[in-house]
Amino acid sequence: MAAASTLYSKYARVWIPDPIEVWKSAELTKDYYPGDTALQLQFEDGTESVYKLDPKGDALPPLRNPDILVGENDLTALSYLHEPAMLHNLRVRFIDSKLIYTYCGIILVAINPYESLPIYGADIISAYSGQNMGDMDPHIFAVAEEAYKQMARDERNQSIIVSGESGAGKTVSAKYAMRYFATVSGSSKETSVEEKVLASSPIMEAFGNAKTTRNDNSSRFGKYVEIGFNREHHIIGANMRTYLLEKSRVVFQASEERNYHIFYQLCACAQLPEYKALQLGSADDFHCTNQGTNPVIHGVDDAQEMQATRRAFSLLGITEGEQMDLFQILAAILHLGNVEVIARGSGNCSVSADNCHLSVFSELMMVSCESMAHWLCHKKLKTATETFNKPLTKMEAVDGRDALAKYIYSRLFNWIVSQINRVLQSSSKQHSFIGVLDIYGFETFEINSFEQFCINYANEKLQQQFNMHVFKLEQEEYLKEQIPWTLIDFYDNQPCINLIEAKMGVLDLLDEECMMPKGSDDSWAQKLYNTHLKKSAQFDKPRMSNKAFIIQHFADRVEYQCEGFLEKNKDTVNEEQINVLKSSKFAFVLEVFQEEEKASTGPAASVSTKMGRAGQSLREHKKSVGLQFRNSLNLLMDTLNATTPHYVRCIKPNDHKSPFMMESGRAVQQLRACGVLETIRISAAGFPSRWTYQEFFIRYRVLMKQKDVLSDRKLTCQNVLQQLIKDPDKYKFGKTKIFFRAGQVAYLEKLRADKLRAACVQIQKTIRCWLARKKYLRLRQATVTIQRYVRGQQARALYKYLRRTKAAVVIQKYQRMFAARRLYKRKRAAAVLLQRLLRGHAARLQYRQLRYEQTVVVVQRWVRGWLARLCYRRTVKAVVYLQCCVRRLLARRELKRLKIEARSVEHYKKLNFGMENKIMQLQRKVDDQHKENRELLERLIVVENSSVAELEKLRSQIECLQGVEEGARRLGEQVSTLEEELGITREELERNRKMVEELNLKNSLLKREKDELNTLIKEQSQQITDKLQKTHQEYTEHLQTELKEERTRYQNLLIEHVKLEEIHADLKSEKQATANESKLGHLRTDSAYSINESEYTRYSEFTGSEVSLHGQEDELQGAVDVSLLLKLQRRVAELEQEKLSLQNEFDTREEKLQQEHIKELEACRRTLRSEKDYESQKRQELESDNKRLKKDLNELRSSLGKGSGRGSQAYNVLLEQLSSITEELEVRKEEVLLLRNELVNLEASKYKEVASEGYSGDSSRSPTLDLRELNEDGELWIVYEGLKETNRLLESQLQAERQDHADELQALRAELQAMREERDKQQQLLSQTLQLPQDARVNAALQHEITHLTRNNIDLMEQVDKQDKIIRKLKKQLKLYMKKAEDSEFVQIDQPFPDNKAVEATHAVSVIRKERHSQGMLEFRKEDEGKLLKTLITDLKPRGVAVNLIPCLPAYILFMCLRHADYTNNDQRVCTLLNSSINCIKNVLKKKGDDFETVSFWLANTCRLLHCLKQYSGEETYTKNNTSQQNEQCLLNFDLAEYRQVLSDLIIQIYQQLIKCMENILQPMIVAGMLEQDSIPVMSGQKPTGLRKRTSSFPEESAYTLESIIKQLDSLHSTLMQHGNDPDLIRQVVKQQFYFICAVTLNSLLLRKDMCSWSKGLQIRYNVSQLEEWLMDKEIQSGVVREMMEPLIQATKLLQVNKKSKEDAEAIATMCTALTAAQILKILNLYTPVNEFEERVSVSCMKAVQALLKDRQESPQLLMDSKIVFPVSFPFNPSHVALENIQIPTSLNLSFLTLL
Repeated sequence: MAAASTLYSKYARVWIPDPIEVWKSAELTKDYYPGDTALQLQFEDGTESVYKLDPKGDALPPLRNPDILVGENDLTALSYLHEPAMLHNLRVRFIDSKLIYTYCGIILVAINPYESLPIYGADIISAYSGQNMGDMDPHIFAVAEEAYKQMARDERNQSIIVSGESGAGKTVSAKYAMRYFATVSGSSKETSVEEKVLASSPIMEAFGNAKTTRNDNSSRFGKYVEIGFNREHHIIGANMRTYLLEKSRVVFQASEERNYHIFYQLCACAQLPEYKALQLGSADDFHCTNQGTNPVIHGVDDAQEMQATRRAFSLLGITEGEQMDLFQILAAILHLGNVEVIARGSGNCSVSADNCHLSVFSELMMVSCESMAHWLCHKKLKTATETFNKPLTKMEAVDGRDALAKYIYSRLFNWIVSQINRVLQSSSKQHSFIGVLDIYGFETFEINSFEQFCINYANEKLQQQFNMHVFKLEQEEYLKEQIPWTLIDFYDNQPCINLIEAKMGVLDLLDEECMMPKGSDDSWAQKLYNTHLKKSAQFDKPRMSNKAFIIQHFADRVEYQCEGFLEKNKDTVNEEQINVLKSSKFAFVLEVFQEEEKASTGPAASVSTKMGRAGQSLREHKKSVGLQFRNSLNLLMDTLNATTPHYVRCIKPNDHKSPFMMESGRAVQQLRACGVLETIRISAAGFPSRWTYQEFFIRYRVLMKQKDVLSDRKLTCQNVLQQLIKDPDKYKFGKTKIFFRAGQVAYLEKLRADKLRAACVQIQKTIRCWLARKKYLRLRQATVTIQRYVRGQQARALYKYLRRTKAAVVIQKYQRMFAARRLYKRKRAAAVLLQRLLRGHAARLQYRQLRYEQTVVVVQRWVRGWLARLCYRRTVKAVVYLQCCVRRLLARRELKRLKIEARSVEHYKKLNFGMENKIMQLQRKVDDQHKENRELLERLIVVENSSVAELEKLRSQIECLQGVEEGARRLGEQVSTLEEELGITREELERNRKMVEELNLKNSLLKREKDELNTLIKEQSQQITDKLQKTHQEYTEHLQTELKEERTRYQNLLIEHVKLEEIHADLKSEKQATANESKLGHLRTDSAYSINESEYTRYSEFTGSEVSLHGQEDELQGAVDVSLLLKLQRRVAELEQEKLSLQNEFDTREEKLQQEHIKELEACRRTLRSEKDYESQKRQELESDNKRLKKDLNELRSSLGKGSGRGSQAYNVLLEQLSSITEELEVRKEEVLLLRNELVNLEASKYKEVASEGYSGDSSRSPTLDLRELNEDGELWIVYEGLKETNRLLESQLQAERQDHADELQALRAELQAMREERDKQQQLLSQTLQLPQDARVNAALQHEITHLTRNNIDLMEQVDKQDKIIRKLKKQLKLYMKKAEDSEFVQIDQPFPDNKAVEATHAVSVIRKERHSQGMLEFRKEDEGKLLKTLITDLKPRGVAVNLIPCLPAYILFMCLRHADYTNNDQRVCTLLNSSINCIKNVLKKKGDDFETVSFWLANTCRLLHCLKQYSGEETYTKNNTSQQNEQCLLNFDLAEYRQVLSDLIIQIYQQLIKCMENILQPMIVAGMLEQDSIPVMSGQKPTGLRKRTSSFPEESAYTLESIIKQLDSLHSTLMQHGNDPDLIRQVVKQQFYFICAVTLNSLLLRKDMCSWSKGLQIRYNVSQLEEWLMDKEIQSGVVREMMEPLIQATKLLQVNKKSKEDAEAIATMCTALTAAQILKILNLYTPVNEFEERVSVSCMKAVQALLKDRQESPQLLMDSKIVFPVSFPFNPSHVALENIQIPTSLNLSFLTLL
């Protein structure tokens, strides 16, 4: 009671029963004392209540666990073990953390999320593979891994029991368990077995699953699948057993339910051609499928599901014919359900023989329609003497029809199960198995019948087995730790089982009643009452019913209705109906109905034999369903008892199928029914909380004093516990652990929290005091400073005031003086202005009078002139009009005459006759034009003279007038000029001012615009520059990404190639072993090459061994297993996808090329068009100039006609026209000069001819003299010759350009035509391909692509052959020349020289040449080649070579041998040496592929050999860094570029093998060293763990630490350095190492809730920093490698940052860029405080993070792919080792090598 008062104190939290939420949390507002009758409570919503206690009992409400324990992976880790604690923990994990799996001791509780979760991928399977069950978060894969490891370790069969009610997810859990086994236990020989095991699931779901009100895919049968394994623990087969198929669903479905899925899948495909014969329609048309009124499942396409079902059938070996036969029977069942029975009277009925559905049924089943119609309405009764037919009532006939449909479906279901078992059966012996039991859970409905009775009976048996197993485990644990064992009382349900299955039990009485002739449900109920009522505590009778009974099961009391029990137990079918079916002509029907007889009589039994055994089959059929179920259940229990069981309990959280929503009432009901609470009760009865001594010491070190801490941890813990817990019965000390009673850990946590809280208060007090003191000192210092500054400010303000006062007096004085002076100036200016204005006004009045008088005179003059001109114009107009009328009349007469004349023949003759003289007339017109021009000139001169005379007269008159008017104008001009000048000046000033303002404004605007434009230009240029740089960078990154992807794809292909080679080698060895066993003494010719040489046959000719190898491959093709074929099929599909992508790329490039050609043609056309436009424009300009000249001429004539004088407008026009005519005449002069040049040229040529013929002797005459006579300026000949040369040059250039343009245009047209033809061919081929079916289309496209590639390859091979021939020819010529040169040198040596120095020089040169050809080479005999490879590769130990010799010595030796073969021009030896070396290296790596040192050694040597082939190839790219001696040692005769590619592929294989070895070494260290090790001891202290953590599958392994990882990294790095690997290659290896460490660590973190805490994040970050220091010590570029660790670094930061507000969420989204959204949310969900002072992630923060991350475009995969191998590159690294200086040590035993 004292302990109760301590625990039930104020602020303690308890659980109170609630009718809605089952349990409700409340807090005590008052301490509890013994004897109190009520508790004062306050609920979480703030309401207060009083909870009354039972005065008779001392039961207090259960206590709530501390928040730190909420959300645990294992319910047994809770301190208070009871129903509300378990329910609350499950709710928190399921709703808040979105975790559906939770351990409860040995049980895995799985809650159906009603949502697809990304936690079942291959990455998750890989993460759980090989892990202990308690190390990872709860998962179905963890249970499967535990079963698999226990089977491998204990050599004992295992079983996984999956139970739960409908809709809880049993089938999915069982499916994932089998998928896990199929993935982790895959065999290289029988890989198809796993696929077949998984393929059985869709078939069984189609035929055994249906939609119910609780589940859309509910299993309506139980199944037990045994997955068989061999001694290597690979799957070799499987076997399936089914239990209690719900046959009644075939003919009846409740509302909102469906029949089995297969029926709806058939109806969905009814319109397809292959299903037309079944005569099906919509599911609504059949009685068997339309009773639920809702035949559609949301999100499910029955047609696609049908395709999946058929694929599964095909994978299991069921042929298309058998599938169609099976579907035919299913269609017959649908039609049978639609057969209508017609009542005829009260006691009989009939079925019309013309019934369409009956006829279709008979047609599909191939039976007699009349016989089936008869026996559907009759049955045969047999007596001792006679047999007669009895008609059936309509109800009996309908029941018989439904019974027949159920019977057919059950037979068909059994046949499918037997076929699946036959396919999954293995020919080899099964060593062990793992069974997966998917069976219905405890069921109770409003109306419970025979099916619920059988289901609950099975669950009673399973619960008994579960209780015994849990009890056994508890006992073993106590005995192992030497804890005194006391018997724990647990519920035993054996009385309930006896009530059901014992003698005179429920099943016995049911079978007995079924055997009675007039047995009924009522009589059976009376027997039950008489036998068990008031005699068995588990049996009872309802008060208001005599047709029901009650059984007290372990989970609940269930009331069963007796109606229908007898009929369902009998499961009777009319014997004659079965006989009609057995007389069917449908072979498949006979096979289905005689399956059991086939098992007993064999497959060779005839149809008559089968018919003769119908009685035996009928008797077997009459065996009761209850008896069959009891026998199969007993067999199942025997199997389970012989295995180690593992339990999965599936929970349905709600009945609405809502995702992540839990109804407490439904959950508690299922937890009670599935035995989870019983497990808790058994655990709570003993010592549920268990700690190791070290864990207890670390966790509760704060409760110990320094003197209590001893070196012996066990003794320390004993002393402390004796002080903390006074009752010794509350704990026990075992060998390695401390056992606590329920609630003691919570008490210790409370003490620990109080101690930490007190320490925190002390720390806070001290810190607050320090902060207050610091704040006071800071305030005092600030106050003094403020005072100092205030006083200084006041003094400065006074000084400023005085200074301003004095300045104000001075300013006032000067201001007053300025005001007085300004007033005086204003008055003086006003007086002057008034005087000026008065004088100006008087002058203006006088000026206006004078101007008025002058204006009147001018107006009179102009009016009189205008009147005279008007009269003259009218007269002229009338005269012109009369002339026009007369001329028009005359013209019309002339027109008529000409028309008459034109129609006559004589006119045409005259026209034709006159055409001959047209040229002469035109010439005369030209002469006339010249004459007219001369006349115009003469007239122009006359006009000019007359105008000059007239101008003289006008001048004299003007002078007289000027003299008269001069005196009158002088006075007026003075005033007017002054005023005008003044006004003009003012206007100009005003205008100039405005103009200046406008110019200034425009200037400012222009400046502003200029600045804006400059800024805009700069910004645009900067943007363009940035965009270009960004585009360039993106393009570069894109190219690098594509290069990496291509490398990865190529290296993956190499991996697949290596795997295929290994499979080929295994198959070859198996065949060889088989051949050796069958033929003893048979000797096979040993090949000099390994199996792997097939890869390199394309580089050399086929040898005899290679031909034999290909022959063996042809023999082995028949023996290739299905797995290889499947992989090859996948590879072919991938190649097809690549082909399609390449085709698309080709099409796009082709289109681009055509577009470019079209653009070029368009450019050419535009050029031609522009030239034509230019010429036409030039012609138009000339025409316009011609028109302008004509117009000017007319104007000139009109002006001359008027005869105006000088200075008038007409005169000016005349002068302008004269100047234009003068220019035109100049142009005509130049044209005349050109014509004269032509004439001069002709005259000169004539003169030369004449001179050469008749005047050859006269040298005094020359063409120059004639030219001077013809031309006054004498330069025409020179100018003409220059123009001729220029014209010739320009014409030749123009013709050349035109010819080039024409050639280029012709080439483009030819190329365009070729492209069009190619396009037409492609389109024709595409149209032909599209008309083909899908398979033929793919084949045709593939064939076309192969043909195209073959054609290209042939062209390339021809080019290569031509180049090779040229190279060989040149090499032969070079050898001949070298031989000739040597001969000539030797001849020169033999000849006497006049000088001794020349002899010495020649001799020295010959010696040097001999040394250059002989140094750095090794010679060996042909028969020593095998010995060389054996010594240098096969038997070489890397450690001795790496320590004692120079790095990569084998590579140098091989290359020196290769150089000698090249020097001697031995083609065969070069090929043999390289091929043999490569194959020997492969054999060594195949044997010692797990040795990191060996793989590293040969990686370095292979790289060095590749670098040597490049360095000494003679190519300029690789010889830049060579010395002169190395350049002289280059290969002479052979180009080994092909072998360089082979070596590069080999290096990639070795590198990948090196990475695999490295991962195998580091794998067991990473999790222990990076996560589990407490590198910072201060941060240690874990929370209590559950049962799973303390019952791992394997004993404690050797503990790895971070130091172990670093030491291993040192070892790997030093090995790589000693073997001489390239630094860049070592960097890539280290990068891969760190990525692997990061991936494994992060994946384990994401799957371990106990590791997601603040302290653990600090630990991991510290471990990562240690690895970064290691990188710095090794001087490795840490930037790129650190990027590999960035996801882990960000995960540690995520564990340490605040996770409360929206700002924290934004910081998280910004910080975690290397983590995916799924990983971030997973870590936040898993975050668990270790101490009470830490807080969980708030719901608002979680939602904010989720909203911020929803737009990320990322892969939904949760875990990092630890199997990724980055593409590797091998940069060229030339060697500085001189080949001539290499010495072969004697320890290598290579004495047969000769150093030349």
